Amino acid sequence: MKMCFKEYAISVFFIIYLLPSLLRADTPRAAELVREAIDYWRDKSSYSEAEMIIHRPDWERRLELKMWTRGSDLSLVRFTAPAKDAGNANLKRGSEMWSYSPKINRIIKIPSSMMHQSWMGSDFSYNDLAKADEIVRDYDHTLVKTEKLDGLKVYTVESVPHEDAPVVWGKELLKIREDKIILEHLYFDQDMKLIKKLEASQIRMAGGKLYPMVILMTNVEKPEHWTKVTHKEVVFNLEIPDRYFTLSFLRNPR
Repeated sequence: MKMCFKEYAISVFFIIYLLPSLLRADTPRAAELVREAIDYWRDKSSYSEAEMIIHRPDWERRLELKMWTRGSDLSLVRFTAPAKDAGNANLKRGSEMWSYSPKINRIIKIPSSMMHQSWMGSDFSYNDLAKADEIVRDYDHTLVKTEKLDGLKVYTVESVPHEDAPVVWGKELLKIREDKIILEHLYFDQDMKLIKKLEASQIRMAGGKLYPMVILMTNVEKPEHWTKVTHKEVVFNLEIPDRYFTLSFLRNPR
């Protein structure tokens, strides 16, 4: 049966104009996926208590810490154990970060050039502390894969920095579950070589929502080098006074 011109025109209109819109309606935009996942991770505000294990082939170090965050710009991390590290703290406000050491009773501002360096000798960088939203601001995002895991959709997003972005990575890959949980975060250098990998596990209800209670960061080139953060308590959407994010509180939390 021959198709009349009117039917042909309607078919072409559907393929060119309507079908892409229908497909987009079912598939979230990559940038939205990343932004929503970062926002979900931190929420409007949060308080957590955690244990951090820094593992190396010939030694292992355990620390306990408390962390407060508010919005995407403010975070405070204070170590409570062991005794030799208790009182060490970091404050992040926007793109600025300060470190306090009770041993020397001194606050040091961390220069932007050091934000991607190791934090407390771990496999996390200073910039990893607060899940900084530079990946939202300074990257272009592309949805490269959609799959199902345990009945839930998992989106793989490729994030490539803008040419003038002040970042060290060549690209990053995020696996984001449809409930906004980041399951995996891969970091590639400028030669597109995988350098480190973050994995989230033990996802359960905490603070009123599903949250990964264990975060593991691994040095891919040296797999025996890893850092694990295990959350013992997580609370979201609480009122945190402004003074928590000041230099005076960083030095003296009383």
